[in-house]
Amino acid sequence: VQLQASGGGLVQAGGSLRLSCAASGRTFSSYAMGWFRQAPGKEREFVATISWSGSSTYYADSVRGRFTISRDNAKYTVYLQMDSLKPEDTAVYYCAASSYETLSISRYEYDYWGQGTLVTVSS
Repeated sequence: VQLQASGGGLVQAGGSLRLSCAASGRTFSSYAMGWFRQAPGKEREFVATISWSGSSTYYADSVRGRFTISRDNAKYTVYLQMDSLKPEDTAVYYCAASSYETLSISRYEYDYWGQGTLVTVSS
């Protein structure tokens, strides 16, 4: 599976962005998908994950209620809608695919990674 993230950019605090992650390969629907982010000088951290069917999701406490993960298996795409953005959301955002049966917040349980897209939130 090859992943291509897009949709990053510069936005003011309180604004919104929607990230997309397009996958190649017809096996996309068999993978759980996740979004992670990495700020300068920090470890890559979990943001959100969604099951292969889209019926289950899980979020980091820092984004719950502001971010929404979704997927369209017909389009081989997963999305991250980010609302009420804060300066501390500034980071490179990565999408990833996991073959684990249960949702995972560990980056080590993701098999494939996209190249990342930069989100910058100004105060």
